[in-house]
Amino acid sequence: MMKLANPTPIFTALDIEKIRAEFPILHQKINGKPLIYFDNAATAQKPKVVIEALKAYYENDNANVHRGAHTLAARATEAFEKTRKIAARFLNAAFEEEIIFVRGVTEGINLIAQAWGSANLRKNDEILISTLEHHSNIVPWQLVAEKTGAILKVIPINEKGEIIEAEFEKLLSKKTKILSIVHVSNALGTVNPIGKMIQKAKQFGTKVIVDGAQATPHFAIDVQKLDCDFYVFSGHKVYAPTGIGVLYGKKEILDQMQPYHGGGEMIKEVTFEKTTYNHLPHKFEAGTPNIADTIGLGRALEFLQQFDKQAVIEYESRLLTKATALLSAIEGVRLIGTAAEKASVLSFVVEGVSGFDLGMMLDANGVAVRVGHHCTQPLMKRLGIPAGTVRASFALYNTEKEIEDFAAILQKILPILR
Repeated sequence: MMKLANPTPIFTALDIEKIRAEFPILHQKINGKPLIYFDNAATAQKPKVVIEALKAYYENDNANVHRGAHTLAARATEAFEKTRKIAARFLNAAFEEEIIFVRGVTEGINLIAQAWGSANLRKNDEILISTLEHHSNIVPWQLVAEKTGAILKVIPINEKGEIIEAEFEKLLSKKTKILSIVHVSNALGTVNPIGKMIQKAKQFGTKVIVDGAQATPHFAIDVQKLDCDFYVFSGHKVYAPTGIGVLYGKKEILDQMQPYHGGGEMIKEVTFEKTTYNHLPHKFEAGTPNIADTIGLGRALEFLQQFDKQAVIEYESRLLTKATALLSAIEGVRLIGTAAEKASVLSFVVEGVSGFDLGMMLDANGVAVRVGHHCTQPLMKRLGIPAGTVRASFALYNTEKEIEDFAAILQKILPILR
């Protein structure tokens, strides 16, 4: 077991054009127009270092990890486990063993719900989530509630898309066994006060899970400072490949949990009578893992950690502020989600215009946005917009000029659609 030292940050001035040069996909035309990629909350693009890491693995090191007695297996294992160290430092986890590789946030929350929730929840225990949650932080808890007899309760929000903190505090009690909360809303960009929420939940002995899918690309995350029990994020939001993510869990809790999947790697010894399970983290990583994309995740996290986080926050905040001002000035555009604390997401509707029609017209002009309910149907119902929103979401490689062009394109095409 290896205790991790605190990470040493590397600070690099933000040169946006230089950063953009690292992303090959950005330099193309869509329907004859320069690509403006504003669908980052769905998936971020990949820098050259990630693409090259995938290529290098398959060309030079392709082998299974952990059990091989040959050079390729040793090299693959070293690269694979290096990502675990990088991810632990990225989250400031206390131990490498607290990092479990999963396919993404969805699998991570399902793992917690089944491996911890099913074993520990009893009839009339309470699971607390919020109105802001993605379906991946709703459905797993419904499944485990049905199985155990636990009760799912929902924290309400105000019209701005903010947690009503007084209502949250009223819902907390000794019956609250789990608080599973999104750090940043994927649909609205609302930044939840998770530090305060965790502190209040801990007063009741509640286990806290944080969905960090939308927070990890933008903020520095310190799980020890937060004191959450679990934190999950998806690689493809942080410039890594799809199909890989990280579940952080406190070691003492993970040690007590039973495996979620059975198979190779997660065992010490198997007989037909009994199986003894492997130690952390392998207990939760059954079967051949997603080796190449895990290595790619490590390169992506290293890429992201080059930059001064405060500089990233300030730059992305400037993008959001500019986009908010420009779209607010367009007749008929109504912004959805106006929380005081937001991150890199601008959702809106246009009176009398179908979001899908608008999305298609934007694509015809080279602009990639997301339309629909964004896997947050209960949230959209609460806001009175069941058809959902048009969502523009920004990343480090986006520019103020792209936002200006986006607003100009909107102004040009809206009269056509009305």
